This record gives sequence, C-alpha cells and structure tokens, in this order.
Amino acid sequence: MEALNFPAYSFRLQRRGGQVYLLDPLRRRWVRLTPEEWVRQHLAQYLVQALKCPPSLVALEASFTDQGMGRRADLVVYDRAGRPLLLAECKAPTVPITQEVIEQAGRYNRVIGARYLLVTNGHTHYLWHIDPARRTMTPLTHWPTFAEMVQGTEMRE
Repeated sequence: MEALNFPAYSFRLQRRGGQVYLLDPLRRRWVRLTPEEWVRQHLAQYLVQALKCPPSLVALEASFTDQGMGRRADLVVYDRAGRPLLLAECKAPTVPITQEVIEQAGRYNRVIGARYLLVTNGHTHYLWHIDPARRTMTPLTHWPTFAEMVQGTEMRE
C-alpha cells in the first residue's frame, strides 16, 4: 500500500487466499485490507497516538440508522459520556474529496451529531468545527487533540 499524509505506522498483515488482511488493533480482529481501510487504519492510529484519543472511545465502522436505512460511519470518536465528538469519512487514496463526499459526511453527521467533521483520502484532509446552534461549519487549520475536542464540547454545553 502507498504512503499517506500521516506518520508511518506498523501493522500486522497476513495473506489469506490471495487477499491481504490487517489486524485492526482497535476492533481486535482481522479485516480485509482495501485502500479505504488503509486510510481508516492510519487515521485511527493518528487519533490515538498523536492526538491522544483513548482507543476505547474510537469506533471504526460505527453503525447507525438514517431514514430507516442502515449506514456506517467510517470512524467516530466519543467523549467519556458516550457523546460523539468527531465523525470521519474516509475514502481510498485515489478518490478525490469532492463536494459530494463532503455532503455525504454532513448527512451522516446530521444523525450522529459530532462537533467535529473530518473527510480524508489519506493525502488530503478537511476538518471542520460544527456549531449546531449557529448551524455553521468552520474550517480548521489544525487537528484538535482529544483534550481540546472535549474542552470545546464542554464549553458549549
């Protein structure tokens, strides 16, 4: 798999029947390694290792229902009370981040209700702070740590 715009992380890989699998350290199971999964795993490790998100509060492929349809958010970070802090939509490195991708993440977040929204293909990252009271999305130039995300949420509630 190709290098991404994240620090390099070490993953356990194994080949089974012509497919490559990665041992997901958060879900503690083997998952098929697709280009999108490669991005999701790097993002998860960046959140845990660099931004100090507790691993137990990072959910990969979090299921939810939207208008009666089952959906999955690529990654959701929760606070210690179980409230969503960050919702991330991951795409394969070859998939451009378009308005359609951003709108997909926004639709998911209308259900999830996270205060931070992230869209990435592993090379390009877009991150916003969401203010539901003002109904605004403010682009961020830095990635908030877990402590900053929690502090920002507590100040608004």
